[in-house]
Amino acid sequence: MTTMLGIGLDGRRVVLVGGGSVTARRLRRFVDDGADLLVVAPELSPEVAQLVDDHYIMWRDRPVAADDLVGAWLVHTATGSADVDAQVVAWCDAQSTFCINAGGGSHGSARMTAQTRAGDVLVGVTSDAGVDPRRTARVSESIRALLESGQVSLRRVRESAAGHVALVGGGPGPVDLLTLRARRLLAEADVVVADRLGATAVLDELDPDVEVIHVGKAPDHHPVPQERINEIIVEHAAAGKRVVRLKGGDPFVYGRGGEEVTACLSAGVPVEVVPGTTSAISVPQAAGIPVTHRGTASSLHLINGQSGVTPATLASMKDDSVTTVLLMGVKSFPAIAERALAAGVPADRPVAFVESGHTEHQRTTRTTLAAAAEAARRAGVRNPAVIVVGEVAKVDLLLPATQDPAPASVWSQDLTG
Repeated sequence: MTTMLGIGLDGRRVVLVGGGSVTARRLRRFVDDGADLLVVAPELSPEVAQLVDDHYIMWRDRPVAADDLVGAWLVHTATGSADVDAQVVAWCDAQSTFCINAGGGSHGSARMTAQTRAGDVLVGVTSDAGVDPRRTARVSESIRALLESGQVSLRRVRESAAGHVALVGGGPGPVDLLTLRARRLLAEADVVVADRLGATAVLDELDPDVEVIHVGKAPDHHPVPQERINEIIVEHAAAGKRVVRLKGGDPFVYGRGGEEVTACLSAGVPVEVVPGTTSAISVPQAAGIPVTHRGTASSLHLINGQSGVTPATLASMKDDSVTTVLLMGVKSFPAIAERALAAGVPADRPVAFVESGHTEHQRTTRTTLAAAAEAARRAGVRNPAVIVVGEVAKVDLLLPATQDPAPASVWSQDLTG
């Protein structure tokens, strides 16, 4: 029978006997564990030699002796010689030191696990009868996939005085565009403070007792002021809760993430930021519009449409090689277009309004700068919408004029044929 233990090796002596490929694979793991490492081998493979140099690991360049194992908490042997490995196992048994024999023959008193991590949860897999590394690796990968899907609750059961805030970018909306780290943090969360837009469908997957606080803003309607949002996330974290601030897009692209980070740090609350796919790039992509395209556009100018137009924006709109993307600009666009035309931006500059990108309601209106305001009015363009100004918005750049690939899954199929 095998009993699985979680053993902390930080600062404790681990001896690796042998300098080949097996040692190289295991050595990385022990480095990550913070062990006090000693390698004993007459020669080192290039990979082991690089690890020894990079991490200042002690190396004794000779065959192993019993004295090398004195003071070790754990020994790993893989010399390529069954007789040498068996001798190392015997020395370890004599001094009551756990030994992993990766060289065949007797297995020693300990085994490496195939392991996967989700935050501070570590899951190890081993076999209770015989060694079957491919089997344990497959089981471990299946567990990893389950953890990364967010379907396993990782919430802490014991109360803790140490709260934490994660500002999580939810991307343009589809849950499967969330990052793996975002899914893991949501699975750990006690409180989720959610925006109106983004991957809000993921909220339906949370445990019923996770507190969800909706603070989403709409144009000209901010029911929960930003200052109060800052207070909410700090208050819950200060009470020992793990808080996820779920945002649409990316927290640092017009998401006021910087203000929330500052509020957390000022209150002494640990905070991390998880990037998300910004709608400035992903929503045009859903309509088949690349914000850069070789031979057409080599740079991107991104603005908040609510802030009006600056000389830099006018210059970008004049430049054939620049794509200008406006977020939150539906209401202000007629005035922006008027100023741009007055400043000499070509009247036939292509414009695209992409509404509700990456959803079943996605719609794209393509026009030119001179006709854009009237075209948007006649089409009834509404938020949420991303506005693209530039040659990449030309009707036939990538797709036939009659084809609008919505949602994104259709566009993906078109690309892969």
